[in-house]
Amino acid sequence: MRIGELSRRTGVSIPTIKFYVREGLLPAGELTSPNQASYGETHEQRLRLIRALLDVGGLSVAAVREVILAIDDPDRSVHKLLGTVASGLVPRYDREPNAGMEDARKQVAALIAARGWRVQPGNPASEALAVALAAVDEAGHGSFAGVLEAYADAAERVARADLGWVAHNLAREELVESVVVGTVIGDAIFSALRRMAQTDTSDRMYGQAT
Repeated sequence: MRIGELSRRTGVSIPTIKFYVREGLLPAGELTSPNQASYGETHEQRLRLIRALLDVGGLSVAAVREVILAIDDPDRSVHKLLGTVASGLVPRYDREPNAGMEDARKQVAALIAARGWRVQPGNPASEALAVALAAVDEAGHGSFAGVLEAYADAAERVARADLGWVAHNLAREELVESVVVGTVIGDAIFSALRRMAQTDTSDRMYGQAT
């Protein structure tokens, strides 16, 4: 297919497709003449993945490039590939080093060790957790950390459900897209379920009989 048809089938404008090619996110089409190129289903699939990473995952173009390089690297294990994607989905927080952050990092490291999680030092998610713990402590609610174990129990169950679903998608690009959609949309679903459960629990604990 020509670039116009690729644009119509994917909903991505021609200038945007050309931009992705220049940025190394999308392979160039096969030249059929000096001014014409042909595109195939692989281009359509890659475009869908790029849009999922950018629009659903909120990744930067640079982060998407890293993911694409990981996908195209046959020596990259699925675990490392998914790690590359997951790392790009975790927000980065700039915090000045202080005693509160150091204490929070130690707390996170202790949690990881106690649960036997295979999480490497410097993992973006562990840093995000440390930032959250430091912030809640600074707000005067440091005791909230007492729910960490319960949260960790729930997180393990959710993670098993997440990866169980992802495992049904065997192609590398489908795996990546599943992680993006499952993580971002899954966060929204889980957050809604949590609010509903809180409403139910609050009514059972504190609500007045009607």
